[in-house]
Amino acid sequence: MRRLTILSVAYSLAPVGPDAVGGSEQVLTAMDRAIVAAGHRSIVVACAGSEVAGELVSFAAPPMGGRIDGRCRVGKQRAMRRLIGEVLAREHVDLVHMHGLDFYKTLPPPGVPVLATMHLPYFFYPWEALWPQRPDTWTHCVSQSQMRDCPPSHLMLPPIPNGVPVEALGRFRPRKCGYALMLARVCPEKGINMGLDAARLADVPMLLAGEVFPYESHQHYFQTEVVPRLNRQRRYVGPVGFARKRRLLAAARCLLIPSQVPETSSLVAMEAAACGTPVIAFRAGALPEVVEDGHTGILVDSTEEMADAIRRIGMIDPEACRETARRRFTVERMAAAYLERYQGLVGQQMTAAA
Repeated sequence: MRRLTILSVAYSLAPVGPDAVGGSEQVLTAMDRAIVAAGHRSIVVACAGSEVAGELVSFAAPPMGGRIDGRCRVGKQRAMRRLIGEVLAREHVDLVHMHGLDFYKTLPPPGVPVLATMHLPYFFYPWEALWPQRPDTWTHCVSQSQMRDCPPSHLMLPPIPNGVPVEALGRFRPRKCGYALMLARVCPEKGINMGLDAARLADVPMLLAGEVFPYESHQHYFQTEVVPRLNRQRRYVGPVGFARKRRLLAAARCLLIPSQVPETSSLVAMEAAACGTPVIAFRAGALPEVVEDGHTGILVDSTEEMADAIRRIGMIDPEACRETARRRFTVERMAAAYLERYQGLVGQQMTAAA
């Protein structure tokens, strides 16, 4: 197998590392580790504050507490383009793997093959991301459901499902507590208000963990739709790193995912299964692919159904959740699929150039 140098490019506004919040950041972090573990070279372009197993090339992160607006985005994209160009000028890179929502703004000049993973629903991306004009640029999804929803494109490769560190998550097995848990970015599309309402209707305590990013719409949603629903029974505990996330998931009665947009995957549902915790989720996007209804969780269609499912979630066997995670959701399976794709795209370009 050819030894590769992979340049991974993060979303321009979020750091990567073991305690990363977003799905794309978690997948990039896992692949950076897997690339190094497999004996390849990993270079990561990401904002300052990132932690990587390979080599970090960083630019200044958005200011703490500052508002993220259009000017901030353009500045970070400009810095990222410059750094990508500098890396490609001084290093032999076999493939660039781009993860950010704004990847189409930072594409390198023609030459090295580019793989862009679409981590979000297709309607979050403009046409130039779905049909990139740069040669040797390929996209792919993270679930069959997401790919079915996407407009047809000859540039889109078959999906590679996400994975999580099942073994590390499954080691911690505390006694189950009575609380329901929500673990997500605090923003309108995650339906946090509906999860809080469901917990209230079920009359169970609930913990909400996640970050409120400095986007105006997110902060307005938190203040108007989330804060009024909080009390001694239903509490917001803020953002959490890997260790605390594992503790919260492992001890929870259940995880709630009342998403208001089609989920392209659900890392947190996979993490919950690895921890032996059932998931109660709306039938949004790929969630029916991840949550096995009646076996690892319950799929619902309304707040009232979610409340009823919370009351009867004890029917789900925690060991069935863990077994499913070991069989379907390992990060090793995901990494092997990506490494095979890297080799294939690099080999394809070498054959074409011969």
